[in-house]
Amino acid sequence: VDARAPARFRGEVEPLDPVAGHIPGALNRPFSDNLGPDGRFKPAAQLRAEFESLLAGRDPATVVHQCGSGVSATPNLLAMQIAGLGPTALFAGSWSEWCSDSSRPVERG
Repeated sequence: VDARAPARFRGEVEPLDPVAGHIPGALNRPFSDNLGPDGRFKPAAQLRAEFESLLAGRDPATVVHQCGSGVSATPNLLAMQIAGLGPTALFAGSWSEWCSDSSRPVERG
């Protein structure tokens, strides 16, 4: 689950890394989607419903969170834990590490 903004995920803009796009097969959930208007995490039941919808039947135990550099993915990881869908994993190197190897595939769109 990629926590970057949708435009970065789709590869329309990339302000930090030399390659735009996302890891093939990744799903996009911007980390800010976990927060309510008050800046706090949404209720557990709401987070659970949103992640279950995003995962569309995928086993939550197989989720690996990532973003640009591993920082903004952590709210998604924590939100899934709050929702009772954890533990899940973090790819700390995230997009920056992935795209640094030109032999790795990249998806856009």
